Amino acid sequence: QVQLVESGGGSVQAGGSLRLSCAASGRIVSISVMGWYRQAPGNQREVVATITRAGGTNYADSVKGRFAISRDNAKNTVYLQMNSLKPEDTAVYYCNIQMTFNYWGQGTQVTDSS
Repeated sequence: QVQLVESGGGSVQAGGSLRLSCAASGRIVSISVMGWYRQAPGNQREVVATITRAGGTNYADSVKGRFAISRDNAKNTVYLQMNSLKPEDTAVYYCNIQMTFNYWGQGTQVTDSS
């Protein structure tokens, strides 16, 4: 089994910052891609950012220049640094890892408190 434990969500005013973490454990062989997705009420889940094992990154246009994804392969952990947060960033954020199968975290809430 594979477990993903997310942390770092919370309530923050517009313009503030948060850092999300997601640690994978269990039957980890080699994680190819790690990523963050989000789902706001009434919306479909959308990709926020992904990072390959070699460090190649991709971002949704809506977060480019504000969010930064990184990973620590030795710790099987992926991070999402979120700066200049906007009200429209409010959502449940899910981490995802791709090995033979896709695995999802339980989600962590990010809320605009403005």
